[in-house]
Amino acid sequence: MAPDRLDQHVETHFTASASVRDIVIGMADGLTVPFALAAGLTGAVASTAIIVTAGFAEIAAGSIAMGLGGYLAAKTDSEHYASERLREIRETVELPDVETEEVVKVFRDYGLTAAQMEPIVVAITSDQKKWVDFMMRFELGLEEPDPTRAARSAGTIALSYIVGGLVPLAPYILMSRIRSALLVSVAVTLLALFVFGAIKGHFTGVKPWRAGAQTTVVGGLAAAAAFLIARLIH
Repeated sequence: MAPDRLDQHVETHFTASASVRDIVIGMADGLTVPFALAAGLTGAVASTAIIVTAGFAEIAAGSIAMGLGGYLAAKTDSEHYASERLREIRETVELPDVETEEVVKVFRDYGLTAAQMEPIVVAITSDQKKWVDFMMRFELGLEEPDPTRAARSAGTIALSYIVGGLVPLAPYILMSRIRSALLVSVAVTLLALFVFGAIKGHFTGVKPWRAGAQTTVVGGLAAAAAFLIARLIH
């Protein structure tokens, strides 16, 4: 029976954490910043056209800025990995004894004896590429970045920002009465924040209702602060 259970066992792990992080970054800011801007302008202007124009301008600028930020962050990760790998390659050539001892230390920390470690250490250090790969992962804790990561991250963040930003702006596009548009925008955006937070919580292991409530509170406070400040200035 045991072999059958092993054959039927399928492990499922969530492996798209980087993409989810990009969506979270873009969507969270996209829902919150244009929402706060539209609510703030509602307290100072009397035309939905002005709010829509300002909202589109902000979404365009925000998506570009956020996408560029994601691109630069991913490029920095790639450049950091490349520089650390070159350093490890150089050290395996210039300081082989030191690097070999670092391999030994990794296995020693796992509780292996000298006799158990010896064939493994020899196998690893006999191939420089495997040696460097081992050091990058187990000494430095670095995984080789996807070469397409930077462009994909930029696009994901920018698109998520645009989608999120259109949610609070839609009522102002569809409605002419500014107060009515504000109320609908508040209701729709708070609902979207809760749903988005709940989905994020599902993927990140946080209770959906708690993640949804946290996201809603943050977005609601940002919009309320912007609205009150605009009213006071006006």
